[in-house]
Amino acid sequence: MPHSLEANAPLPTLPKLRIALVVDRVDWHARKLIEAFAKHRVRAVPVNLSSCGIATSTPFGLTIAGFGDALPDAVMVRSMAGGSFQAVTLRLGILHALRELGVPVWNDARAIERCVDKSMTSFVLARAGIATPETWAVEALDVAKAIVRRETPAGSLVFKPLFGSQGRGLRLIHGENDLPAPAEAAGVYYLQRYVGIERDGYRDFRLLVSQGRVVAAMVRHADQWITNVKQGGRPVFAVPDAEMKDLALRATAAIGANFAGVDIIHDAQGRATVIEVNSMPAWSGLQKVTPASIAAVLVRDLVEVLRAGTVREAQA
Repeated sequence: MPHSLEANAPLPTLPKLRIALVVDRVDWHARKLIEAFAKHRVRAVPVNLSSCGIATSTPFGLTIAGFGDALPDAVMVRSMAGGSFQAVTLRLGILHALRELGVPVWNDARAIERCVDKSMTSFVLARAGIATPETWAVEALDVAKAIVRRETPAGSLVFKPLFGSQGRGLRLIHGENDLPAPAEAAGVYYLQRYVGIERDGYRDFRLLVSQGRVVAAMVRHADQWITNVKQGGRPVFAVPDAEMKDLALRATAAIGANFAGVDIIHDAQGRATVIEVNSMPAWSGLQKVTPASIAAVLVRDLVEVLRAGTVREAQA
């Protein structure tokens, strides 16, 4: 599958175009993307949204660091730093404003909002009829305890930080005493039915979707139930079957993303189930087992859209 991602003939170049590459810092991912854009004679300018703002007296009503009074030709959001509720709201507002101004934003603020809030991801997936574990999200500890008492006789639950990533803060919930205190839970209890099963270790799949196709995939093996690569999971090249591909594509479309990392696990009955969708996926682990350059594939997809002079509208 990955061998065919990059065509031998290069795309026609797009001179003088500038892309705002939204990052927290210029890390390995950012450098790979900048290099990939440069091969198409497109300049990718690293932009931290904390250095941008609303300025209604300017020609476009925005200030985008590194672009003066101009707008970028497109925006690719690689990563966005956390911060206060007000700071994050402003950063997302800037992305919303860019989209309103007609600038292609991959992924736009709507998709990011649906993914960084895991409860909204679960809601959107369930409403779209996509297989995903039963989920509850509440604020009150006593309500969370009542859910645990009612649901754990049918199997364990997983507590996840609402805005967590890379497997941090996960815990299995077998009974109400396993729930974290409100302060540790940041005041929100996001609980999901645990559907994993031990099969000579634990495993799940990460599928990377871009512009309506699966472009890379891996299976993550671990000795414990948390399989994230950052938590010690071992990535292995995988060829996903038709069911997994369909789930990943439908999940990405439901979220409204141009590209996404979709995590899929098989339950005790062998059914594929989407457990997470990431609109700002890291791919260093996936790249280790993928022959083609993932950065080159993502960049090529955006460049093709810019070359065609149109933006693929993600399904809302």
